[in-house]
Amino acid sequence: MSCIPVIDLFSGPGGLAEGFAAIRASNGLPKFPILLSIELDQAAYHTLRLRAFLRKFSMEYPPEYYEFVNGFVSEEPNWVKLYPDHWQKASEETMCQRLGTKETDALMQKRIQIIRKAYGNRTILLGGPPCQSYSLAGRSRNVGNAHYVGDEDERQSLYREFSKVLGQLQPAVAVMENVKGMLSARHKDRQVFPDIIDSLQNAGGQNRYRLFALATSNGTRSWEEGLKPNDFLVRAEEHGIPQTRHRVFVICIRRDIADALPREYLPQLEPANTTVSLDDVIGLMPILRSRLSRKDDAISWQRSLVKSRDQILNNMPKMEQQHKSNFIKALNHALQSTQGNAPAYRDAIGGIAIADSCPLHLSRWITDAKISKLPNNETRGHIREDITRYLYATAFAFAFGKSPKTFDFPVALAPKHLSWNTGAFVDRFRVQLSDRPSTTITSHISKDGHYFIHPDPSQCRSLTVREAARLQTFPDNYYFHGNRTQQYIQVGNAVPPYLAWQIAKCIQRVLESFDQTQ
Repeated sequence: MSCIPVIDLFSGPGGLAEGFAAIRASNGLPKFPILLSIELDQAAYHTLRLRAFLRKFSMEYPPEYYEFVNGFVSEEPNWVKLYPDHWQKASEETMCQRLGTKETDALMQKRIQIIRKAYGNRTILLGGPPCQSYSLAGRSRNVGNAHYVGDEDERQSLYREFSKVLGQLQPAVAVMENVKGMLSARHKDRQVFPDIIDSLQNAGGQNRYRLFALATSNGTRSWEEGLKPNDFLVRAEEHGIPQTRHRVFVICIRRDIADALPREYLPQLEPANTTVSLDDVIGLMPILRSRLSRKDDAISWQRSLVKSRDQILNNMPKMEQQHKSNFIKALNHALQSTQGNAPAYRDAIGGIAIADSCPLHLSRWITDAKISKLPNNETRGHIREDITRYLYATAFAFAFGKSPKTFDFPVALAPKHLSWNTGAFVDRFRVQLSDRPSTTITSHISKDGHYFIHPDPSQCRSLTVREAARLQTFPDNYYFHGNRTQQYIQVGNAVPPYLAWQIAKCIQRVLESFDQTQ
């Protein structure tokens, strides 16, 4: 069989599976077709199902889809009516279910029996168990929640659902992804990670799987050879992703395969030749103004920007002359948006290009010549006081080459936050710098956007969903369902598809090498 089917658990909007689905076999068909994806969140599930539907078109997506994402029609087409067979297959491929319930367990057992009968154990399992209780940010927030009891958080043990399916399916390879905080998380006063390692190694039998890291620098490749927990971290920016995203990837290879492989064919991500910056992927996107959270219109926004500029000039801290000159230059640049018609806040036509400085393969991965208006590219509203802080922060970043800390803000611009002067959150307003990868795109971007300020002072806003999606390397034709908050959460929680594609290439090399030994 030339194809090796994929089962994707805790799928989110499908970032990990998207990378695998993009690999083609020598006959042009998908090397890793997605047989089953499971996601609990309704909005993410609808995104997932739509993408599964589009994959059913082997040559190109239907014209009705481009009419929809380009805004030529106001409502999503009725896919059931237009393409009933394609939609039915997509609906069979995706499930909106909670893993770990009796109902879902029964459904999974039936599907696994069917898959094993058709493909034996020549399959791949993917998954990223929900990570809120592991993440460092989530644990920090939970400290201040008097009602949160970590030992009772069921998300602490969802990795067991992944291991359970691993044991039942017995795939050739499994890929588990999670946040860095998993390495230090504790549950009932025990380190979580050793238990996760044990459950993966012994899924379906004693020492059934060997566990590998993807990007170690010391030559140690497997857990048996003495890998340390931190060796499982993949630093996305080292592999051509325009984002400093550090995540845990554990590669589980069934022992009969792993033991037959020459060492040079074990999975290993190669570092990229160049670092991709924020400007490389979003620098040519449409200029969009923020909105005002109250009484928003173009003229009111322009007047607000002028007031913000004047307030900043009246409260400027002392700076060296060169910094001051660049700071004022940035403020003057921002005022260009107040001349003539204000920029739009959505429905901007064009701006789909990517800078020539972006690596060609990544540029081709993201762009789609049939897209004329980027979907999910609408700004959110901000209160005027925050617009002033955004303007100050972006001018500061332009002048100093770094995002300001809380102590860099004039007292007159400081928000009335109890924690502002405590030193606990010194980067409460964080500008994403143009000439380097962004900081980690997380689900927190759905909250207020203060950690994800666009570097252009004239736009005075946080990143849009589409800008975040580009930094996550989602293709421009990847449409996210749900309201804007739900869209941000999907993008923030996803695996960057372009990184997933690189991992899939590693797995392809492993399995093709094994086939050659048989």
